[in-house]
Amino acid sequence: MRAHNFSAGPAALPLPALEQARDELLDFQGTGMSIMEQSHRDAPYEAVHHEAQALLRELAGIPDSHAVLFLSGGASLQFAMVPMNLLGAGRSADYLMTGVWSEKAYAEAQTVGRARIAATTVQPDKRYTRIPRPDELQLDPDASYVHITSNNTIFGTQWTSFPDTGKAPLVADMSSDFLWRPVDVRRFGLIYAGAQKNLGPSGVLIAVIDRELAARGRTDIPRILRYDTHISADSLYNTPPTFGVYLVRNVLRWVKEQGGLTAMEVRNRKKAELLYGTLDAMRDFYTAPVERESRSAMNVVFRLPSEALDAAFVAEAKAHALVGLKGHRTTGGIRASLYNAVSVEDVQVLVGFMRDFARRHG
Repeated sequence: MRAHNFSAGPAALPLPALEQARDELLDFQGTGMSIMEQSHRDAPYEAVHHEAQALLRELAGIPDSHAVLFLSGGASLQFAMVPMNLLGAGRSADYLMTGVWSEKAYAEAQTVGRARIAATTVQPDKRYTRIPRPDELQLDPDASYVHITSNNTIFGTQWTSFPDTGKAPLVADMSSDFLWRPVDVRRFGLIYAGAQKNLGPSGVLIAVIDRELAARGRTDIPRILRYDTHISADSLYNTPPTFGVYLVRNVLRWVKEQGGLTAMEVRNRKKAELLYGTLDAMRDFYTAPVERESRSAMNVVFRLPSEALDAAFVAEAKAHALVGLKGHRTTGGIRASLYNAVSVEDVQVLVGFMRDFARRHG
C-alpha cells in the first residue's frame, strides 16, 4: 500500500507518472537504454525536453515573450542568480518579506548589491502569520525588480493576489505553488520554481523569464549564471538533469489528463477547504495560526495543545501510513502539504485520523 504522503518536499508524485517511469526505466521507446543513459544531445532526450517545455507553455499559458528554462541548483541558486543578472549598478531591488525563503533571497541579494525590505509581516517571535496588505507595501518605483515568495512552506501563508509593482518587474519564487492554479504569467518578469513540490523530483529548477528582461541582464558575470546563456542554448548549455526533466514531462502529462490548471485549482481548493474546515470545527484542540485571508492552499500548519501531543500525533499518523506531517524544524507543530499529487481521498483519511485522535486525546 502506498503511503498518504504530506511531505513538504521532495513530495508526492502522481502514481501514473511514476508507473510510466518504471515501465520505461530499462528501455526507453525501444532504444535499448534508459532515458538516464541517453545523451542530452540525442533525439530521444531532446524530444522529451521539448515536450516538457511545450506542455508547460500550454498548461500555464506562457506567451512567446517568455522563455522556459530547465536549470539546476534549486531556488537557493536563484536567490543569487536573480540579483546577479537583474540588479543594475547603482540601483536597488525591493523584497517583500513573508517567511524564511524570502529572508534567504534578500540576504543573497545583499551580497550582490543594494536590496531593501519594502514590506514585512514578521512577528516579535520571528514567525509570520499573514501576507502584507497592499497599503503596507512601500515600493520603490525605480527598483530593478520586486521579489516575492508566492507561498511560504514553513509558516503556511500564501499570496492570493499579486502586488502591482508598476514598471518594476515582478520576480516570484513559486517553488511550492507553481501550477496549483492558473496565473497570468505576463504579469511577471521572472517566475522560478524548484520542481520537488508540484512539478516533479528534486534536482530540476524551472524558470520562466521575460526575454527582454533577460537580454538586459548583466554580462560581467560567469556565462553559466546568465539567463541569456541558457535561453540561447535552449537549456542545453550544459548537461541538464535529464531524468528529472523526463519525470517533469510525465507529471505535466498527468496534469493535462486531469483537465489542466483549472481542474487542479478545483481539486486543490477542495482539499484545503476540507482540512481547514476540520481545524476550524475543532479549534478547541487544533490551533491554526495563520490569518484566514493568508492561509496557504499548499501547506497547512497547525498545532495541538502540547508538544508532547504534537509528537504523539506524528507517530500515530505514521503508523496509519500518514507520513510527512512533522512541522519544520524551526517551528515545530504539524504541517500537511497538499500539493497537486495529493488526492482528496488522502485528505479525507487525514481528517478522519484527526477527529479520532482528538476524541481520544482531547
